[in-house]
Amino acid sequence: MRTQARPLAAFSLTVATALAVSACGGSEDTTAEAASESTELTVTHAQGETAVPADPQRVVVFDVGVLSTLDSLGVEVAGVPEATYPQSLSQYSGDEYAKVGSLFEPDYEAVNALEPDLIIVGGRSAAVYPELAEIAPTIDLTVDNGDFLASFEERVTTLAEVFGEEDAVADRLAALDQRVTEVKAAAEGAGDALFVMTNAGEVSAYGPDTRFGLVYDELGLTPTDEGLTAADHGDAISFEYIAEKDPDILLVLDRDAAIGQSGTAAQQVLDNELVRGTTAWADDDVHYLDSSVWYIAPNGLPSVEQMVEEVGAAVE
Repeated sequence: MRTQARPLAAFSLTVATALAVSACGGSEDTTAEAASESTELTVTHAQGETAVPADPQRVVVFDVGVLSTLDSLGVEVAGVPEATYPQSLSQYSGDEYAKVGSLFEPDYEAVNALEPDLIIVGGRSAAVYPELAEIAPTIDLTVDNGDFLASFEERVTTLAEVFGEEDAVADRLAALDQRVTEVKAAAEGAGDALFVMTNAGEVSAYGPDTRFGLVYDELGLTPTDEGLTAADHGDAISFEYIAEKDPDILLVLDRDAAIGQSGTAAQQVLDNELVRGTTAWADDDVHYLDSSVWYIAPNGLPSVEQMVEEVGAAVE
């Protein structure tokens, strides 16, 4: 269960006082004084601390997971990258939203033209943080896969503070924590599991402490193979390997489907004599995950809610 999230944003109040003095024909008018207040947040993020305006109005987002969270909270954005979007975010691929380059290569002129008051990067776009930070206040909301849920909840809490959505996000995180507890309890007696990704007809496996380690590290599934490495792209495996390890549960991500490329579907790739001989196949415990959620936007609040539900369906 989640520990109490530590606050990530400290409020800093700036008060400016303006004095207006006017003179006409040697006579002095009464001095008028006006005061206005503007609020800033000092946000701690993956690459330091940045002062950003509270409730920014012109936001450029270079992370699909962050965009997913903002969209679910009803927060409008000014610019998004050209990217492969899940069906739930398909509106952002159209002309309604200004395009600001790709996740890896921003169009800095397009970003500048939008005059953003906040830029958000994360994951795939984190490397361009320094350049974007020269244009406008920029925060890096990359999630630490080594401590996924705690890191994810900190990042989502940061977004909630910046956009004034603390109550809504707190309620959803509390419900998520409860669901994680339920899934973890169910996983205790569910047998061992193997998480695989198919890509252009090839298969890779992921174990604990990897980008998909959530299923083991925090949802409690027993890994079929404790010896898998923490490589970003997983360990290449064969069908013979799957047959030898004989998982009770097989969780499958189809990368081709996630990135919108044509290719042999995961169901076809795995439908062979060796895989059909496994316990998972015999018990109808081969589960095909929503690949775009797991691969494209795994750090979004709606994504994590769905990911936990999908693992729950596999073990309950």
